[in-house]
Amino acid sequence: MTSAPGHPTGDPSHTGDPTRSGELLIVTPHPSGQLPADVLRDMLGDDVFDTPRREAFLRRIFLDGDPYTDLLFSVPGARHVQAPWSRFAADLNRDRDDLDDNGVLKLMGFDRAPLYPAGWTPDDATRERRLRRIWDPFDVLVTAELQGAGLMIVGHSMAPTGPALGADTGVPRPAICLMPGTPAQPTYPHALWNALQRACQDAFAPIIAASPDPRVTLGEPWATDTLSLTHSARSGVPAFGIEFNAGLYLRGGQPTDPAMRALNAAFGEFAHVALTLLRR
Repeated sequence: MTSAPGHPTGDPSHTGDPTRSGELLIVTPHPSGQLPADVLRDMLGDDVFDTPRREAFLRRIFLDGDPYTDLLFSVPGARHVQAPWSRFAADLNRDRDDLDDNGVLKLMGFDRAPLYPAGWTPDDATRERRLRRIWDPFDVLVTAELQGAGLMIVGHSMAPTGPALGADTGVPRPAICLMPGTPAQPTYPHALWNALQRACQDAFAPIIAASPDPRVTLGEPWATDTLSLTHSARSGVPAFGIEFNAGLYLRGGQPTDPAMRALNAAFGEFAHVALTLLRR
């Protein structure tokens, strides 16, 4: 249950904690590995009834998204908007009219393996139906939840190295990337970027210390995410995206429970500071 904006939950130990006051909105656009049945059938054809193949395909879809980010970025007392469908049904962190191969409706995974039979592309009617069904309701929900919010954080995960589909193919990635926009178009106040980065480094230091690249970066490999850019401009609510390197918590595609717990606890601490900085 989400508390009303500006009113702390009934637990007196959390009175004054902005992360438990309803001021914080956390959006996770890519945690799901689920596909609507019609989309799955477009992708697999009659093999949709081949259980081993269907389940293997859905596992691939799940791991090619941002697996477990719904759990990693959960904070008691915050508002949450979580995507119910996979990014491969419609990518909610893309503009509605983004027609790129890594745009709102994708024809391939991040390994560039096709998602659909050869020659299949969505016609205009199919595209519009899918966007009305998946993209539009999510946009409306985020817009509604931003009413009375003080900060939106968009939670993602990233592959340890840049995949085949992307601008940084083969490049090792840092432990955590913060995406507060650009100096010319910040989504979180530019004057607070250094403090935000320090707060992230402090909160996650014990977890990322042993990772191959223990840095917390600002804008590397991405400066902003579309949801933060769109909704901060539209609502005036500060926002930023955060990417966890999936190598911090996945081993062979399976979650490591102690790492998941530690990341979630550190994120709660960091989110508190990120919101408190805006109050000063």
